[in-house]
Amino acid sequence: MTDATTTALPDSHPLATGRTAGSRLVRALRGDRPETLPVWFMRQAGRSLPEYRELRVGTAMLDACLDPEMASEITLQPVRRHGVDAGIFFSDIVVPIKLAGVDVEIVPGRGPVLGSPIRTAADVDALEDLDPAALEPIRQAVARTVEQLGDTPLIGFAGAPFTLAAYLVEGGPSKDHIRARTLMHAEPETWSRLLAWAAGVSGAFLRAQVLAGASAAQLFDSWVGSLSRADYVQYVAPHSAEALSHVADLGVPRIHFGVGSGEVLRDMTTLGTDTVGVDAVGVDWRLPLDEAVRRVGTGVSVQGNIDPAMLAAPWDVLETHVRDVVRRGGAARAHVVNLGHGVPPETDPTVLTRVVELTHTLGDGTDGHDGADGAAA
Repeated sequence: MTDATTTALPDSHPLATGRTAGSRLVRALRGDRPETLPVWFMRQAGRSLPEYRELRVGTAMLDACLDPEMASEITLQPVRRHGVDAGIFFSDIVVPIKLAGVDVEIVPGRGPVLGSPIRTAADVDALEDLDPAALEPIRQAVARTVEQLGDTPLIGFAGAPFTLAAYLVEGGPSKDHIRARTLMHAEPETWSRLLAWAAGVSGAFLRAQVLAGASAAQLFDSWVGSLSRADYVQYVAPHSAEALSHVADLGVPRIHFGVGSGEVLRDMTTLGTDTVGVDAVGVDWRLPLDEAVRRVGTGVSVQGNIDPAMLAAPWDVLETHVRDVVRRGGAARAHVVNLGHGVPPETDPTVLTRVVELTHTLGDGTDGHDGADGAAA
């Protein structure tokens, strides 16, 4: 992990000036346990908020992502409403591939859809490099947001190379990503070049956000759960490490999150080496946090892992679940409370606010945890 005292961050960056360095989120990601647990929600920017839906009327998703004023406002909305401990930049993982010239649109009710899938060596050869100038709307949106967040940190994010490649090869959403997994084995050299390209555009996207003011960086691997551990280690992890390396010299905390990643959690924290790692690992709802800590050890913080389905349950059921998640998270060196995936669009926003308020009453999260179930190295 990078020494946060020697970084290439601009002098005006919120971490460099100290504005966000002492925030609950940054402290927890770096291994400290603040007196109050930090909490934020994946996909909190928009999704369930009526003010988001009103703002988005008549604007396509990717157009909203590339409108600095709109992207900033959407990022700020859940921070104002819920009192969460971080903003998550409003964008989409396919934004950098679109900026690199790939024909992709987000179809309502379906997700990212490509005009032409990338399935051959010639297709990969035709992919263009991402022009740094194309990222200017992202820089503007982040800078605008950070200016208004004050001492609340902003989290930048990008899609992991495998998840991007899955969309590129499949041409859209897929249940099993079989075309992508077939290409991985049938043409490993083509696969490697495709993931190297994806790592480059995702890494550049992430770096632009951090240099513009984001205080943490998260890499999302939404489809990693479709891989065996052997395939992940051999064909994917090195490229995820490459994507994250784009911000290594900046010293910001790095979070690695994957859906269905229980079997590769340890590999996601080390990324295949002893020298290239992350500060925190996100855990989805399938694995209890104390078991996750047993698998990854206490050298990284954990993030998660409230079951999104519980948000629609009666409050007493949800409260019991949140308290259990926090108790189990006490096994880790530090815990950032979050969902095990994104906020469902139909969620009642008042429920998210109540979860934030509850979490902030639970101290540092270690009360009542016996420390025995999950603290293994």
